[in-house]
Amino acid sequence: MKLLIINGPNLNLLGKREKNIYGDKSFDDYLKKLTDSFPDIHFLYFQSNIEGELIDKIHEFGFDYDGIIINAGAYTHTSVAIRDAIAGVTTPVVEVHISNTLSREDFRHKSIIGPVCKGCIMGFGLQSYTLAIQSFANRTNEILPQS
Repeated sequence: MKLLIINGPNLNLLGKREKNIYGDKSFDDYLKKLTDSFPDIHFLYFQSNIEGELIDKIHEFGFDYDGIIINAGAYTHTSVAIRDAIAGVTTPVVEVHISNTLSREDFRHKSIIGPVCKGCIMGFGLQSYTLAIQSFANRTNEILPQS
């Protein structure tokens, strides 16, 4: 299985910024833990503060990978272009957030990208990424209701 993890603006500062909200671990440290925990999954990680670069990455891998996990940061609430990029690819996308955006400022309560994503996981710290990975890893082993 091949998964692309995309982090948007300011997420390069994880472990340094607003530790009370985002924790004290860098994403690079967490990514090492993910690769160790899921050895059968090939991860590609990309972070950018530039909207167009995020869109380019979605276009580049959005037809060939098994899934995309995106934390678009503040672009979640503002970028019609990222929404259109997600809608334009065939790879399923899961939106993640480290914090519970619904418990924060009002402008963070609406996700523009959410309606074109497979789902959204928020509020579990970096564990939100693990939950998103599990949603892809378990999709072929889903328990079906008994008839």
